[in-house]
Order: sequence, then structure tokens, then C-alpha cells
Amino acid sequence: MRNIKKKNEKSLINDFIEVLKKDILKKRKLKERLSFVLTGGSSPTKLYKELAKAEINWSNVDLFWGDERFVSKSSKYSNYKLVYDLLIKKIKINNNNLFSFKTNNIEIEKSALKYENDVKRYFNKKRIRFDIFLLGMGDDGHIASIFPYSDELKQKFLIKPIFRKDFKRLTFGLNIINNSNKIFLWLNTNKKTLIFNKLKNKGKKIPVNNLDKKKLFCFSIK
Repeated sequence: MRNIKKKNEKSLINDFIEVLKKDILKKRKLKERLSFVLTGGSSPTKLYKELAKAEINWSNVDLFWGDERFVSKSSKYSNYKLVYDLLIKKIKINNNNLFSFKTNNIEIEKSALKYENDVKRYFNKKRIRFDIFLLGMGDDGHIASIFPYSDELKQKFLIKPIFRKDFKRLTFGLNIINNSNKIFLWLNTNKKTLIFNKLKNKGKKIPVNNLDKKKLFCFSIK
């Protein structure tokens, strides 16, 4: 695990942007595309706002979503809407570079299958390996829509519907997250960092403790 520790969120964001820029440039020199999986929730809002202002050439970047609540894309609870409002509509990026979950006028099982097929088609029969997988962390240690003590912790899957009391959800599996080239864990407050350090002692029943440490970049506040 590589720790990127800063005294405030602004410094943390600057470091994140520099890492992302370097990875995008490396891919461009190789004439390759960079696959970047985004996260929802409140943690990355300032990050997305600053990414929108940064001098980044997004032409060879493809954006995916790590999980989604099964709500309309216009809903305030939609991860797609969050990213769209804060980032996508403010940058130059082709719609063909966006791979979001379909949640309108479709059953959740069919939505999961569609996204699964979209991802398989993108990787063109090769092993599914995203370049960057960005994750937030809930106070209970959940990542994407994989929650503590859930069956999904032990299962291998590409996309799966999750049925909870608050929302139906769709999520990538831990096996897909851990197969990424880099996993960026975004701990943008002192509280998040303290929780993460406490959860380390609670074992594999906590999703965040199942991340591949060799791939993990932990962006945290000192």
C-alpha cells in the first residue's frame, strides 16, 4: 500500500491530479486509452470540481462508474448525476467515452447484464483490468456497494444487483476492483482516516480491508 498523506484536502487533490495526469500522458504516448472508474457519495465532490478545472486532455480517457443506486439519472441520489454535474458537463469529453449504468425504464437484473456486456465488449475478450479504480469509503467500511458481513465479500462477479432497505444498487465485485492496475482510496477528512485506521483491526468482514494492498494508493489526511 502506498500512502499519500497531506495536511488538507486541497493538497490531496493536487497530488491526485498530478498522478492522474501522468498516467493519462503515459497512455497517450503508447497510443492507448485509460480506463478510469469513478465513485459516488459526498467524499469526492471537491475532487471532481477541481478535476473539472484542471488542464487535462480527456480525449483518451474512458469513464466508468463503480456502483450506482438504481434511481433515475436525474435523481439527487444518482452517482451519474453527481459526476455529470460536477465534472462531465464542464470538460471536453466525448459521450462515447462514458460508460454509465442504465437505470431508466429497465429492470435491475437487465441493467446489470447490460453493463456487464458493455464492460466485456470494451475489453474485447481480454481480462477485465481497469487502469484506475477510485473508491470512497463509508463509515462502516463499505466500498462501492459492497457492505460489511455481506455475501458479496466472498463472491466473484462482474456486476451484481444489491437489494438494501434504502436503495436497490448495482456494483462491481471485489475481484474486479482488485484486478485493477491501481486502486485509489479517497479518505478526504481526518474522520475518514481515523475510521480507516480503526477498521484495519476488524478483519476481512469489512470490505475496505479486502483491497489488494499491492495495488492500493491511499489518499488520506494526516
